[in-house]
Amino acid sequence: MSQDPRILVDASSFLYRAFHALPDLRAPDQLPTGAIFGVANMLRRLLKDYPGDEIIVVFDAPGGTFRDRLYPQYKAQRPAMPEDLRAQVPLLHEWIEASGLPLLLVPDVEADDVIGTLARQAAPGQEVIIVTGDKDMAQLVNDHVTLLDTMKGVKTDVAGVWERYGVAPEHIADLLALTGDKVDNIPGVPGAGPKTAAKWIQQYGNLEGVLAHADAIGGKIGEALRASLDYLPLSLDLTTIRCNLDLPVRSWRRSSENIPKLRSLAMRLGFHAWLKEYPAEAGAEQGGLDITGDAVNGLPPIERSGYRAITTPAELEKLVQKLQQAPLVALDTETTDLDPLNADLVGISCAWQEAEQVESVYIPVGHRDGSPQLALDHVLATLRPWLENPKAAKLAQNAKYDWRVFWRYGIHPAGLCRDTLLESYVLDSSQNNHDLDTLAERHLQHQNITYEEVAGKGKSARNFADVPVAEALPYAAEDADVCWRVDAQLWPRFAPEPGLQRVLMEIEMPLVLVLARMEQAGVRVDREQLAVLSQELGRDMAACEAKAFASAGQSFNLGSPKQIQEILFDKMQLPVLKKTPGGQPSTSEEVLAQLAVQAELPRLILEYRGMAKLKNTYADALPEMINPQTGRVHTHYQQAVAATGRLSSSAPNLQNIPVRTEQGRRIRQAFVAESGFCLLSADYSQIELRIMAHLSRDTRLLQAFAEGQDIHAATAAEVFNLAPEAVDSDARRAAKAINFGLIYGQTAYGLAQQLGIEQSAARAYMDRYFERYPGVLAYMEQTRNLARQQGYVETLFGRRLYVPEIRSSNAARRSYAERAAINAPMQGTAADLIKKAMIAVDAWLQEDPARGRMILQVHDELILEVPESGLEAARAALKERMEGVAELAVPLLVGVGVGAHWDAAHG
Repeated sequence: MSQDPRILVDASSFLYRAFHALPDLRAPDQLPTGAIFGVANMLRRLLKDYPGDEIIVVFDAPGGTFRDRLYPQYKAQRPAMPEDLRAQVPLLHEWIEASGLPLLLVPDVEADDVIGTLARQAAPGQEVIIVTGDKDMAQLVNDHVTLLDTMKGVKTDVAGVWERYGVAPEHIADLLALTGDKVDNIPGVPGAGPKTAAKWIQQYGNLEGVLAHADAIGGKIGEALRASLDYLPLSLDLTTIRCNLDLPVRSWRRSSENIPKLRSLAMRLGFHAWLKEYPAEAGAEQGGLDITGDAVNGLPPIERSGYRAITTPAELEKLVQKLQQAPLVALDTETTDLDPLNADLVGISCAWQEAEQVESVYIPVGHRDGSPQLALDHVLATLRPWLENPKAAKLAQNAKYDWRVFWRYGIHPAGLCRDTLLESYVLDSSQNNHDLDTLAERHLQHQNITYEEVAGKGKSARNFADVPVAEALPYAAEDADVCWRVDAQLWPRFAPEPGLQRVLMEIEMPLVLVLARMEQAGVRVDREQLAVLSQELGRDMAACEAKAFASAGQSFNLGSPKQIQEILFDKMQLPVLKKTPGGQPSTSEEVLAQLAVQAELPRLILEYRGMAKLKNTYADALPEMINPQTGRVHTHYQQAVAATGRLSSSAPNLQNIPVRTEQGRRIRQAFVAESGFCLLSADYSQIELRIMAHLSRDTRLLQAFAEGQDIHAATAAEVFNLAPEAVDSDARRAAKAINFGLIYGQTAYGLAQQLGIEQSAARAYMDRYFERYPGVLAYMEQTRNLARQQGYVETLFGRRLYVPEIRSSNAARRSYAERAAINAPMQGTAADLIKKAMIAVDAWLQEDPARGRMILQVHDELILEVPESGLEAARAALKERMEGVAELAVPLLVGVGVGAHWDAAHG
């Protein structure tokens, strides 16, 4: 039986590589976690690939080494470990030890020396794999020792060392001594690169041979070699890995994993996806943590066995009494469909605090397994007084869905006070997920029963109505229980944050039912018009394809990036402007737009892609989305997706319909008003520039808006030193690009690309802009500094936007975060303004439902469907409420349009 290989992990090299390569990941408490995630993930893969092997993890020990005594300048120029990385090291060590892996930090030597010694100590004939990205380790390779770079997926043996370096492994230290190492500050022969050094070693055997024949090497490189003779032996000493350390010879087999500790660390660090691999111990739902979210609230852990099903009239009556007495109840529904327009109620869950514990019950009403359950009509009639009581405080997770389900049955719940989805989002919008399962893990260290565990997935999935009551009970009751407990964790965090509390209670919570009404209303689309457009797009796509084939000189698949790469870059030899993460030439829209200046084919591919998107996403898809009951399309609005606070929509996504092309406008023309109604569109004018004027208080910007000037023409006059009457359309277009480009943190390079000018000219434009608008420059610098100090920026209304990578050691990520920090307060404030406007307009509409209904929101635009008889009153009310929603240092201006379809109203 062959012996398992010994795996030696050069963890220090991977620590830095992971820190610089990965995004600035953060734990729930904002502790940086990117390096931990990268190294731990690499080790997790190793453990799967080598489950029974010796895996020894080696780090550099803190403090100096013997090499510093040999050469005080050794690594002297290296900066200190970044604080964000230093903070991660102890927790990474905890993770490694909990994984059962031997962890070594040996003082006065480097990890390389420890690894070299352990490699030599391996049993005779035992394979050794050194996991590293460090070229120095190549000197350890032999017939039994190989290198593995897991980040690149490259394995290096003796032949690989020869191929890469041109010398045998035993001469790598000689090679490094001759070339020197700028990173480690090891002096070499000036001007001697790896090829030159390898040639010398091949000719003279090793460094000693090279030194002995130094006089035979001519030219300037020979002079440089002879000038280096005194210190090259020291360089060799520094580059040589010690393989004779006095390390204990013992078994290095891994020990058992400490599952509770790994689970605790995964939750502490926010690595929620790994929790399924670290299940909680039986009877310990909190995963072995010393302090749980429930314990903080004085609540006992979740106990699913305590959940009850309400199946008799007497139990229901008793439940209603408890609900009426409870100061706060979490409410949840189980249904047959994700679309509330089609969802039949299957059950209702409620949770509340009673004494020192949370009570949670489930009322089944629509299960098909024959289990005892109450009639739906009886349950709704009994619950109606409590559900519709505005003084009975309720909370939910994604209440918009549950409320719309109740509306379907003629019940209009009142008393919604909080939504855990929105609480989480307002506290930290940079988190990727705010679903209940994620919130349970993040804040309660509890793993919910998943929907798939109950209903199955794929071909074996069943409707929730087909799940037996006994199986549905713990899942459904847990949702309400967890919702109540998550709120108990999150709501107290708003008390010391009045700005965030205002955003939650004055913007996000009132908006829930506004969006619910908009989704319920939907919008009519013209099926016939879309069919005609689909046919036209199909013909235009075929014509465009034929032109592309002619331009390329061959037929190809216009939807295949690989074939496009071959034609553009191999056949046509167009320049490769950007590469994909996999190293292939990019054919992104941005790249094709730049290449279109040089050749016709990239332009044709762009046109084809644009038409294909319109056809597939809208012309063909929209008719399929028409609800057969209402005859309208009902988009879904998400409040908790965009970090800036912007709303997003899906099924269909209305945010991405192009408006600058004729075909894009044709899509909008298919959104039509009902007979006897018209569409009323109101759009904030230059809202982000007005917000910039307010935030920066720049004198010239304030004056331009106060006087009602065309801001782009005014900017053109300032930047290009023109009289106002001399500003033509080209100058205005360039000024518009500058105005909006600066808001989005555009660089001189980006502006040059957009305007088709030299980068130096773009830089000059930007410099002149800041000379004329110094308040904008000051605001930008103040915002960067504030973001660096506190890690976040805020909107005018208190919404917080975290930018942790503004402290990143990676220059590109830091620069991106700085741009985001400047833009976020403007984009976020614009989002807050449109949301506040929606609340105000909806309140006016609810005073008299005959006034019409709000049906769409896209970016800074609201669309109402109003009766033709009430058009003028609606126009005035809409404009008044949108312009009066906040008082800025410059006036808010709203343009209002009317039409039979969206494009006419918007235009």
